[in-house]
Amino acid sequence: MADLSAPPARPGATPGNPKLGNPKPGNPKPGNPKPGNPKPGNPNFSSGPCAKRPGFTLAALQGALLGRSHRAKEPKARLAEVISLSTEILGVPEGWRVGIVPASDTGAIEMALWSMLGARPVDVLAHESFSQAWATDVVKQLKLADARVLNAEYGALPDVSAIDFSHDVVLAWNGTTSGVRFPNGDFIPADRQGLVFADATSAVFAMDLPWDKLDVVTWSWQKVLGGEAGQGMLALSPRAVERLLSYKPAWPLPKIFRLTSGGKLIEGIFVGETINTPSMLCVEDALDGLRWAKSIGGLPALIARSEGNLAAIASWVEGNPRVEFLAREKATRSCTSICLAITCPWFSALDAETQQKAAKSVASLLEKQGVAFDTAAYRDAPSGLRIWGGATVERSDIEALLPWIDYAIDTVAADFAK
Repeated sequence: MADLSAPPARPGATPGNPKLGNPKPGNPKPGNPKPGNPKPGNPNFSSGPCAKRPGFTLAALQGALLGRSHRAKEPKARLAEVISLSTEILGVPEGWRVGIVPASDTGAIEMALWSMLGARPVDVLAHESFSQAWATDVVKQLKLADARVLNAEYGALPDVSAIDFSHDVVLAWNGTTSGVRFPNGDFIPADRQGLVFADATSAVFAMDLPWDKLDVVTWSWQKVLGGEAGQGMLALSPRAVERLLSYKPAWPLPKIFRLTSGGKLIEGIFVGETINTPSMLCVEDALDGLRWAKSIGGLPALIARSEGNLAAIASWVEGNPRVEFLAREKATRSCTSICLAITCPWFSALDAETQQKAAKSVASLLEKQGVAFDTAAYRDAPSGLRIWGGATVERSDIEALLPWIDYAIDTVAADFAK
């Protein structure tokens, strides 16, 4: 049985003055002038739900089939189009099944884990909040005796040489809360015996996934293409489908987790017949994002936009004494959920609790100035900032934001540095 006594370790802060209290978010100081450059045109840098695509207005949703049954011919065709466009743009291999499932990416990955795990031992790679949650599912909820959890601290990846690929393997391809991604799939053998389950919600449409090395891939609409929350996407390789048809888990499955009936795959899930009732407004929004993605050049263009945003931040970080990437290795830096640690001496001297307050003050000041919303680090992650760099974010907005981060850190320093 794996040891889940602690989540991925948070890097320890240098002990500082525990009596600093809780100052109000920094107010601009006379000696710290605001940047003279324009503010970002779109200040939405949330890591989910994410910024809408450039030029989006509500007029794009005027054709939504509101008030219609999702099982009627035309609404069902719209759902099927989400599946076909996603498959086309992502380059999902022939023979895979792609379907729309309930409860966003969480629903998709948990549906897969509950339906297919237990046939083999399992290795779970846990290096940030969500992959740790899947480890908890496997060890504490499913209570699989032959489970191992391979942990890593925030900013690092687990030791892939320790993975046993005769086991099933569960991982998050991109750590949404750590800013760390797998740079490629070279560590996964083509002749693996187990299945590889990849939570790829903040990777799809921004990274080139090695589909031949994966068996179950999940994501949601609310990340790289800026869709709305609620529905998940589930992609199954032929090997995953074979597992579903040949293995029955020992535990009961609720309706929203069932992918088979009477020993056969529920084919309707993969042609737009959803298990639950979807919002046709959100379906129309998902289609708008997919059509935009195709219009700009598909996956290569989406990747280029995201990588360009990462490059802009990397150029700014280099030589900047205020910040550094949370990801330790350059090759593992995420181009979507870009996580930054604050490295100023005054910040490093604070205790962990006060560091958290100071980092939130920086994010709060950015919001107060109207330049960036939702840039605080995830609640379980080390204190710092998280900037979404997915394909719907303009590089010009990233570049406009960066001087304001310098300004916010320097302003907050006056409240916390002692």
